Amino acid sequence: MSSPTGPASGLPVRMPRPRQPGRHRRPEPLVAPEGAPALVLAVPGTPSSATRGLADEVISIARSELPGLDARIGWLDGDDEEFLALSAVLARAAEERTARYEQAVAAGMEVKEPEGPVAVVVPLLAGPDSALLRRIRQAVMDSKVAAELTDVLGPHPLLAEALHVRLSEAGLARADRARLFTVATAADGIILASVGGDEAVQAAGITGMLLAARLAVPVMAAALDEEGSIASVAEQLRSSGSQQLALAPYLIGPEIEASLLEEAAKEAGCSTAEPLGPYPAIGKLTMAKYTTALGISPQQPQGTPVR
Repeated sequence: MSSPTGPASGLPVRMPRPRQPGRHRRPEPLVAPEGAPALVLAVPGTPSSATRGLADEVISIARSELPGLDARIGWLDGDDEEFLALSAVLARAAEERTARYEQAVAAGMEVKEPEGPVAVVVPLLAGPDSALLRRIRQAVMDSKVAAELTDVLGPHPLLAEALHVRLSEAGLARADRARLFTVATAADGIILASVGGDEAVQAAGITGMLLAARLAVPVMAAALDEEGSIASVAEQLRSSGSQQLALAPYLIGPEIEASLLEEAAKEAGCSTAEPLGPYPAIGKLTMAKYTTALGISPQQPQGTPVR
């Protein structure tokens, strides 16, 4: 038998390690609150196996950041069971929440009736696109479900990091400008390609400034969906001294047809990097939008320092 001061047998007792005081202590892991709204990722573009894989990976990253998260995918252009439309996903989430409550009551459990939003909808968009956001908002309204719609993912330092990585993967930028090596194909001017008109170009320009600081080369934003915008920015960069340009898509991927990027690169006479895709920062920012909407996140994820 053990006593209040220790085991009678003399065996050692594992005592709980005291929490480290001060600002350097390890933060408590964040978990999804019980009964928290679902996170619904609103995916634009034509549904396909490729976009399904991308969305699944973003959701997987978000779940790893917040254990217990109920995360779902709603397609802006979905129309069947494989690719459920956003409004249908929201309606199903509401039905399931009501069913769980009714089952608990029927079982004699003392449970509080659900209140607050059924879901938090996060657009899978790096920057603002008024046309797509209008459609997402309409889909939420059509579902007749109480849901909160967050802002788009950018601008954010983590997106500048993601753009840097995509450019380096394509051989268009050094992975780390502090290291003593060069890349023969590294660009000396970057066109940051966005969709969504002037508002999107202005928002992309903020992330572009962060990217320029990382690469130490000029970065200018242009609109893929405005005729002549890419060519005009390419001309401005060349007239200011840049000779080897690169196109960096400020896009996650599903927003546009891949052929538009190829045409834009030909128009500008330069190479192009891949879209951001399921880069880890996309999942982290998705989760951060969700937790911030619920007031359970102390801060947005931080970008890596510029080297």
